[in-house]
Amino acid sequence: MPSPAPRPAVLLLNFGEPGTPDPGAVTRFLERIFLANARLEPDIDPAAARERSRELARRRTPGLLEAYERIGGSPLDRQAAAQADALQQALEARGRPMDSAVGMQFTDPSIEEALAGLRGRGAASIVAVPVYPLCGPSTSVAALAEVDGALDRLGWRPEVRRVTGWHRHPGYVGLRAAAIRRTAADAGWSLNDPALCLVFSAHGTPLRYVEEGSRYVDYVEEWCETLARALGVAAWTLGYQNHSNRGIAWTQPGIEAALQSLSGVSKVLVDPISFMHEQSETLMELDVELAAEAAALGLEFERVGVPHDDRAFAEVLADLTLAALGAEVPGLPRRTSCHCRPGADLCFNGAPADALPRAGSTM
Repeated sequence: MPSPAPRPAVLLLNFGEPGTPDPGAVTRFLERIFLANARLEPDIDPAAARERSRELARRRTPGLLEAYERIGGSPLDRQAAAQADALQQALEARGRPMDSAVGMQFTDPSIEEALAGLRGRGAASIVAVPVYPLCGPSTSVAALAEVDGALDRLGWRPEVRRVTGWHRHPGYVGLRAAAIRRTAADAGWSLNDPALCLVFSAHGTPLRYVEEGSRYVDYVEEWCETLARALGVAAWTLGYQNHSNRGIAWTQPGIEAALQSLSGVSKVLVDPISFMHEQSETLMELDVELAAEAAALGLEFERVGVPHDDRAFAEVLADLTLAALGAEVPGLPRRTSCHCRPGADLCFNGAPADALPRAGSTM
């Protein structure tokens, strides 16, 4: 009986976080992040960059370790693995079975380990999908660059299809809007209540990356307007979760300042728009630290959960995978060239944000 034809595999690219509050694991995780972003401090040679990364990690470890102890370790890695399984099931249901794997930028399994596993299982080609809808230099772009580096180190040359910006996928808009509506309904709140403010919380980025041409801030603002329009919400505000460990300028306003600037409201509904899984930035920075800030300001606080296990999310990822392979997937936005990573096989972000319909306003 002939062996089955080789088939493509899908690699979900993710950030990673330590699953337990282990000091060594936390320090190694931080060292990798700081080293990957060493160019934020220019004119530093590789040896000095490594030492600087170790110094920054030693400084940051106690605070992050305390956060992991408070939340019981990050669930990101196991949620990402379950998401890959759900994607595999969605592809199987569409008659396009293929292996799936998760590769982490800063924890295990690394992107290289994930690729080696797919090669061992006979993958003929790879669809690389960053699980970051809002494309940025240290997330989607860096993760795809690591795919190329890992393949070089492995000496493997499969065909690779690369996905970049995908936050305009209508199914993704729908599932995130549904999560906001559910959270408001569960709290007994109306999104049209003038005493309520919808607060979008985005992961911050160093301004150096924006000055170098990153459109991340444009994508964040466009996404907030798109989601507000889908919800029928006319007024909202945006704050960034910044990590200014190097003493450099980051996106503003910070999320705490965004809350402090509100007036005439008594309730805040916070949606963490940059996050695809629950992690320290949602479970600690928002649920504990920002909730305490809201209480100090006399504000009722609710936070929208990240719908990482929503079946609709797996269907979005299946759409992206199949569209990158050239399949016709109804309802997707027009494909465009990619500003962030020229040569990407699937991107919806090439049209400038200011050419799209805009709605909503900040408070």
